Amino acid sequence: MRISINVYLYNSYLRREGIYSSQITEWRKLREPECSRAGKAGEKIGKLTAGQNEIAHLRRQLEVSERKLVRTEAALSIMEKARQLLEDISESAEQQPWYRKP
Repeated sequence: MRISINVYLYNSYLRREGIYSSQITEWRKLREPECSRAGKAGEKIGKLTAGQNEIAHLRRQLEVSERKLVRTEAALSIMEKARQLLEDISESAEQQPWYRKP
């Protein structure tokens, strides 16, 4: 019953927006031209080509590298602030009367 409700909602949305199923089929063909070609029986539809697999892999690597870069930049920023804080503490300690130079 759940499937029929989803199909009903889907079809209602298409009718409300004035979209025909033939338009959706055409958009899918334009979006994924390799999916529209006829394949052998049992062959997976929409299987990525070697080039598309490589692009997807490289994009994932780029995302991971970008996240690492953001994390590294944040760590460097924290380290610089800590260094500055220690330097300020050291300078203020030298100005205190109780400070003895080593």
